[in-house]
Formats: sequence, structure tokens, C-alpha cells
Amino acid sequence: MKKILLLSIVSAFVFPCFGQQQSQYTQYMYNTMTVNPAYTGTRGLPSVFGLYRAQWVGMDGAPSTANFAVEAPITQNGQGLGLSFINDQIGPASESIVTVSYSYPIQLAAELFLSLGISGSLDFTKVDYSKLNVYDPDDPYLSGILNKTSPNLGAGVYLHSPKWYFGLSAPLILETKFYDDVKMSVVSQNMHFYAIGGYVIDLSGNTKFKPAALIKAVSGAPIAVDVSANFLFMDKLTLGAAYRWDASVSGMAGFQVSPGLYIGYAYDYDTSGIGNYNPGSHEIFLRFDLFAMTKYRLVSPRFF
Repeated sequence: MKKILLLSIVSAFVFPCFGQQQSQYTQYMYNTMTVNPAYTGTRGLPSVFGLYRAQWVGMDGAPSTANFAVEAPITQNGQGLGLSFINDQIGPASESIVTVSYSYPIQLAAELFLSLGISGSLDFTKVDYSKLNVYDPDDPYLSGILNKTSPNLGAGVYLHSPKWYFGLSAPLILETKFYDDVKMSVVSQNMHFYAIGGYVIDLSGNTKFKPAALIKAVSGAPIAVDVSANFLFMDKLTLGAAYRWDASVSGMAGFQVSPGLYIGYAYDYDTSGIGNYNPGSHEIFLRFDLFAMTKYRLVSPRFF
């Protein structure tokens, strides 16, 4: 299995690379700004978000993702500004993306808003071939370090009310190819499209239910579908499950520790063949809502 994973990593950087390239999250419903800039600031108060995901635990060179984001409304009418940092590691390769996001809301009805968002980002890609166990250490294609930097743009729309939301976005509009004429390798970064939606149903005074879905599309890969179902009890405890089409099933839990602090955890079990070689994936996040920096107060914790 290690040989298969190593071959996949090497192939991605020695030959043209296509397929799903953006970071993958199970708890996407709490991390929406990463895939849609129009979400920025729509929660109505400044927030700080941190997430760490360890995928395929126990496998050498397995992917890991760290995500840190800050967002806030910056005007009376709810325009939002956000900054995020993502670092992906897989085998000898690492990718860091710094993104600035901005959103502008349009009120369509008393409790219905359409947010328009744009983003600008810098992508720093690094491949350290010396970390590979190379059969021939003198192989010119598998030695040295590849460093590439590229700018990109993103855009999105986000329609939302207190009970439901729907968004469409393309966080990376520019298609970029990093070409190394010495190693004759191409790393291709393709345009991604996302559709996200969710609905909150009041089952009782103390229980809310929210089904949600995320659809991802990129050239060269099958459409990916994530669906989830979460229950919120007493505005404190969240329990739920998720399914990633032909890939994994997940369990999720979250707790509102205080009015300003929420912690969430997810465990993924792979349903594909690779699940036979690892015990699963783990994802944890913290979200801090900075009530002291705004005159607004949430009546109860937002479910999205």
C-alpha cells in the first residue's frame, strides 16, 4: 500500500496532474468561507476559526490540512472581510494558500439576503524530491526542490435566511500550470466549482435538525458529493453523520462550550479500498466568536 501511495504522489508531480486538488473537509458546513467568499461576514460578528485534518492516519506521506481563518462584518449593512490561510501536506509536497475575501450583501426581503463575494489568493507550492525513497538517487527527475508561486481569483454567491442557505462558487478561477523545464514536469491547478446548501428544521423547542450538502466539480475528476445530517440539542450539543459518495462515512460531534467558543470533531471511515490500510481520518476545529468587538448579539448560536 505504501508503494501505491508513493506512486500516486510522484505521478502527481512528475506527470500532468488533474483531479480533485482543493482541501477536503468533513465539517464543511462550519468552514464555508474557504469554498465561497460570499459567505464572509454573514454570521454578523467577528469570528476566528482554526481546523486541523489528519487523513488516512498511520500511512506514510498521508495528507494533512491546517486551516486558519478570520472574518468579520465591516460595515453597518453587513459587508464582510476575511483572511484565511491553508496548508496542505502530502508526502514530499506542500501547498500553502493565503486568501483575502470580501462580500457585499443585498437584502431581498425582510430576512432574505443575497451576498456577492470575491477573493484574491497566493498559492505557494513546494515539492521536495529528497523526501522520496528513490531507487536511483541520481535520477534527475526525482531530485532537488520545486518551488512555484501563483496568484488566483475567486467568486461566489450566497443566498441565505435564518433557516436555510444556498451558495455557488468558484474559489480558484484561474487555471495555472507550473512547468519545470529541467524535470519536464507539469503541475496543473484547475478551476473548481462548488454548490452548497442546508436547511434548519425545528423539531421541538430544544432540538433542531439540519440536512446539508456540498457538491464539488473539477475537470478530470468525477463529481464529488458530500451529504450530512446534524442535530442540535439545547443550542449546545451537536451530533450528526455524513457520507462522501463512494469514499467515506463520518460521525460528527460539536459542543458550544461558551457563548463565544465552539469545538467540533469528525471521524471518517473510508469505504473505498484504501480503508483496508488505515484506521480512518480525524478532523477537529475551534471557532471563537468575538462578541466584545460588535454591538450585535446572537439570540441563540447559529447552526451555520
